[in-house]
Amino acid sequence: MPDTVLVLGASGFVGYHIARALVGRGVRVRGLVRPTSPREDLDTLGVACAVGNLLEPESLVRAMDGCASVYHAAADYRLWARDVRSLYETNVTGTANVIRAAHQAGVSKVIYTSTVGALGLPADGGVGTEDTPVKLADMIGHYKRSKFLAEREARNVAGELGVRLYVVHPTTPVGERDIKPTPTGQIITDFLRGRMPAYIETGLNIVDVRDVAEGHILAGSRGQPGRSYILGCKNMTLKQILDTLSSVSGRKPPWARLPYAVAYGTAVLDTWISMAIPGREPRASLEAVRMAAKRMFFDASRAVCELGMPQSPVEEALERAVRWFIDHGYAPAPHTGGVRQI
Repeated sequence: MPDTVLVLGASGFVGYHIARALVGRGVRVRGLVRPTSPREDLDTLGVACAVGNLLEPESLVRAMDGCASVYHAAADYRLWARDVRSLYETNVTGTANVIRAAHQAGVSKVIYTSTVGALGLPADGGVGTEDTPVKLADMIGHYKRSKFLAEREARNVAGELGVRLYVVHPTTPVGERDIKPTPTGQIITDFLRGRMPAYIETGLNIVDVRDVAEGHILAGSRGQPGRSYILGCKNMTLKQILDTLSSVSGRKPPWARLPYAVAYGTAVLDTWISMAIPGREPRASLEAVRMAAKRMFFDASRAVCELGMPQSPVEEALERAVRWFIDHGYAPAPHTGGVRQI
């Protein structure tokens, strides 16, 4: 009987696509989910679900029983939280629990999903790599800080216990089935709803979420333990991303560029209001705007050259994202009669 692989965060955006890619390879997959996590898509894939929590070590050990490897793609991915302690508990303490549970369960290797947000960017505004110098003080906001500390904790615990750890750094994945949605998916849905009258001057590295899933699997099979791999593809300004979304959806892109000072002031006010009103979240959090002050451009050549990570056209991934969001009611259908083919 083939070995079982456990995917943590299997009901999430990246985790689901990892599970899907593994199933496509004939691997028997088990997904760790919370009691309230959606499971319909995992059931369709034939993924067995184990109920657990990153903060309950016993549940992790049970879920890992009989597993050859673990993909840790579970995280608290929010750029704003009323209580930031939950970010550190899930991302830092939870990650340490995963590594210790893997050691206790006899798992041979762990593939850990970090983020390019935990990597450095050149001071001159250039493109970042896995080796760009970085320190905790460079992290903007609690999400990045928590992921930086989580990766450091993962490496320390894995080194102490002798667990083989493979670290991948996805850039900005896009594609179908962004249920939550992620902060990037929120940009797409806001655009489709006409909620982006202006844009700020920033940039991101965009990558097809399916390629990110492949990159995880390739890292575990071809990568070197302890080595970092950026899973990315194309560096694009926010204006270029919005123009691509416009060509796909038929909606007009925003034409006005918002000065950073105005965006920052608006975010400060919006965040302050959200803190004062229970249940309200800011449209544009202060953390998100502060992150946008730098272009998040990265070089994924190490993953391409050493792992053979695919580089699918990101325009097609953006098109799939638009179709999925419209088909699932996140945004109204375009007046032009449908999503355009790129």
